[in-house]
Amino acid sequence: MEGRMFGLETPLMTALQHLLDVPDSESGGAGNAGGERQGPTRAYVRDARAMAATPADVKELPGAYAFVVDMPGLGSGDIKVQVEDERVLVISGERRREEKEDARYLRMERRMGKLMRKFVLPENADMEKISAVCRDGVLTVTVEKLPPPEPKKPKTIQVQVA
Repeated sequence: MEGRMFGLETPLMTALQHLLDVPDSESGGAGNAGGERQGPTRAYVRDARAMAATPADVKELPGAYAFVVDMPGLGSGDIKVQVEDERVLVISGERRREEKEDARYLRMERRMGKLMRKFVLPENADMEKISAVCRDGVLTVTVEKLPPPEPKKPKTIQVQVA
């Protein structure tokens, strides 16, 4: 069977992809009375698809947490690592199709579009010590752990003789 039978590079799939890429400001319309939304926004659907399609590993090391995410075809300038709402680590990027006027795709199997993952960081994560390294299409974000709190020493009260 040919790849077109499965919806690869068909006009219908191309049209659906363009619909998902329409900004939210254009998605409101006459059928949306009172400004109320009638379901998830296109941005929400796009982000949900990106998060579901982005594989990641999370490792706990003795002194840190490591988040390993596949980011194929992206350079370090195309990847964003952010901390939102004080404890949510957001890793995102977007891979765009290479457009060449003299070339025509016979088969397109590599994933294009937005890549995204969100992680809620634990209480002992040090928000000031986060580093990211991208090597060979694999991004590793390291979040150092806070040192464990020192155990409280009991307070000694001196007894006076009266």
